[in-house]
Amino acid sequence: MTDSELTKTILDNTVTATLMLDEGLTVKYANPAAEQLFSQSSKRLIDAHLSQFIQHASLDLALLSQPLQSGQSITDSDVTFVVDGKPLLLEVTVSPLSWNKQLMLLIEMRKIGQQKRLSQELNQHAQQQAAKLLVRGLAHEIKNPLGGLRGAAQLLAKMLPDPSLNEYTNIIIEQADRLRALVDRLLGPQKPGKKTEENLHLILEKVRQLVELEAGTDLIIERDYDPSLPHLVMDTDQIEQALLNIVSNAAQILSKQDNGQIIFRTRTVHQANIHGCRHKLAARIEIIDNGPGIPSDLQDTLFYPMVSGREGGTGLGLSISQNLIDQHNGKIDVESWPGRTIFTIYLPI
Repeated sequence: MTDSELTKTILDNTVTATLMLDEGLTVKYANPAAEQLFSQSSKRLIDAHLSQFIQHASLDLALLSQPLQSGQSITDSDVTFVVDGKPLLLEVTVSPLSWNKQLMLLIEMRKIGQQKRLSQELNQHAQQQAAKLLVRGLAHEIKNPLGGLRGAAQLLAKMLPDPSLNEYTNIIIEQADRLRALVDRLLGPQKPGKKTEENLHLILEKVRQLVELEAGTDLIIERDYDPSLPHLVMDTDQIEQALLNIVSNAAQILSKQDNGQIIFRTRTVHQANIHGCRHKLAARIEIIDNGPGIPSDLQDTLFYPMVSGREGGTGLGLSISQNLIDQHNGKIDVESWPGRTIFTIYLPI
């Protein structure tokens, strides 16, 4: 067996998806693991450009050619490739190599394991909780002097000799009230209200009606409900508010494009892992839209207070939604690329 035959045998039998590309990112070799990853035969992969098989990538594919200039391998342990409409979380390593007197790129792609994904999820959740605690502490510190400021303005208004000067004290009171309302929204509800057993689909139908009334006939909302989904014990007002914030955001973004569509999908999930706790049964609610997608630089901080990708947005809607879902021991995940954004909500049953 020659060295080249041995090398090919090793690559053909490794579990790491491996591609060899030329400097123009055209595929020159694909091992069986890469065929499985892209759901394509090697005949279809070879001599095709890599971008033909990736609908969206979280990194600029042009950056993959950097090792040809630097001569150094690069690794990114948090890459998302959308293949056949499904996001794949990958660790990608790109190395330069010489083959037949030609510089080539060797790309190794490993799926991120469930344990690593769970660790990332828990870390992100901890960061979001820390940000919320910081904002709440700051909000409480702001509320106290605001109350004193408003009270002092009211006393001053009573003591002013000229009633026309009340215009200025009224401005102080109005602005103090506006800031207090903002602080109250930042704080949000601290605990769920009265919980009752309710049909989740009835809440989704209320949300659909509210959004359709505001958006009009330009927006299409499709429903794909699981009729076997059991009733959930929850604070219906809070769950409705959490869902409404997410759907309203999507509807406002879709108002800027033609053929806007939102899909409501529900399913029952067995053995769901929510923030490190395994639940025997959970409801999964997906809010899917065909909008432009969430900018990649916002996706990691999307649920932080005061973070918004929409012009004129307060950045509080999604933060409040996550807070409300957290109080029901649930979680919200988001996957997004141009043409498709999926908010997935898990609620334990």
